[in-house]
Amino acid sequence: MLPEDVRELILEAFPDAVVEVQDLTGTGDHFAATIVSERFSGLPMIKQHRLVNQALLDYLEDGRIHALALKTFSPEQWQRASVQLES
Repeated sequence: MLPEDVRELILEAFPDAVVEVQDLTGTGDHFAATIVSERFSGLPMIKQHRLVNQALLDYLEDGRIHALALKTFSPEQWQRASVQLES
């Protein structure tokens, strides 16, 4: 799979999201994704990650996505993280 394919799958489940996906190994099955979505507001990180994993479940189960490192944020969390990075 290409990172763009994974990005599109995530956007299908989270149409409001800002999504960045990287291929970590060049093999098309190990990815890192950063996702900012209003759907994550008020949810702990584990629930945010479960929502993403559920959206990609078929691809995770059949091995098309072998590994997926997630960084998920609500818009508020993203803003706070960005401010911390600037400091």
